[in-house]
Amino acid sequence: MPGLTKLPPFPEDVPTHPLLVIDYQLIKQGNPEEIDRLWEAATKLGFWYLKNHGVDAEVDEMFEMGAETIGLPFEEKMKFVPNNENVSFGYKAKGANAVDERGTLDSTEFLNISKDDALAWPSKVHMEYPSTVNTRMESTIKPFVQKSVDINDTFIDVFNDRLGFPKGTFAKKHPMWEPSCSEARCIRTPPGPNGLDDKKTALGAHTDFGSLSFLHNRLGGLQVMPPGSTGWYYVKPIPGHAICNIGDALTIFSGGILRSNMHRVVTPPKDQANHERWSLVFFTRPANHMVLRALKEESPMVAEAVASNPDKFETGQTAQEWFNRRVKYQRVKNRTGPESWLASRGTEHTEPESAASEY
Repeated sequence: MPGLTKLPPFPEDVPTHPLLVIDYQLIKQGNPEEIDRLWEAATKLGFWYLKNHGVDAEVDEMFEMGAETIGLPFEEKMKFVPNNENVSFGYKAKGANAVDERGTLDSTEFLNISKDDALAWPSKVHMEYPSTVNTRMESTIKPFVQKSVDINDTFIDVFNDRLGFPKGTFAKKHPMWEPSCSEARCIRTPPGPNGLDDKKTALGAHTDFGSLSFLHNRLGGLQVMPPGSTGWYYVKPIPGHAICNIGDALTIFSGGILRSNMHRVVTPPKDQANHERWSLVFFTRPANHMVLRALKEESPMVAEAVASNPDKFETGQTAQEWFNRRVKYQRVKNRTGPESWLASRGTEHTEPESAASEY
């Protein structure tokens, strides 16, 4: 099973950045100390570990489904590349995206399954999927998506209250049954160069497109650039713990109070580099028609945060337009030059091409 075979341990002698560990069951119970810790994680780095989330069985089955699908013949997988250059549902081949302004090609292939399609199954909302997906849609994919939605919605409600919004303000931005770009993604990265001095970027430096990401991986490779730093640091995977992070939409809605932090994926460190890297993530994104702007009329806290720069979080774009733009200009086929990479950017303000520390 992908990600569950015997893997070398994460090395102890590479630079890492610690994350707070949040207990999901305590968050569900409304434990004030745990909510304070979540708030600290969401506003300082925007990343945290999550334990006791109850999705381990579904994650294992999603990895099996991903391996079956990505193991299909290339010609079969390419039938499910989206026709619309602005959407991501379906299959993405290795090398289809750029990872930096120079146009360096990515090394990952992945499968994206729309939340809307999974929850509406057997009805179709957006597109058709390979037979290996359809076979597991009811038994595997739909339960994983539903549990992921519930977890991210729980966090969204906590953030809503801490920001001083009226009850349900954030929930109305993420209605269950309105079309969105929310999706589950299963990712395969082939074995890469061994050694810190010979890393390959699988996924370029970026902030996430949507509201919240719920990630599962068993090998290293994820790196963050902490606020105020110019270096990259690994996030150590911990068995039984997911990794969660804030995306652009919550940063914009909150006027920058919630942090969508820069991160990337590179070759796993040392002996881990000799193995395939599998990861699974669920992305919660606002309904397509929601305009991305600071909700300063809804919260004195947000109004104060944006008072000195009121136009900074007025994007003039809907959630779908924001997503479409970012997806389109990462694709190599749409690249015209460095300006394409710039057009794919989100809430990150600068792209550090030469970090002081490569790790």
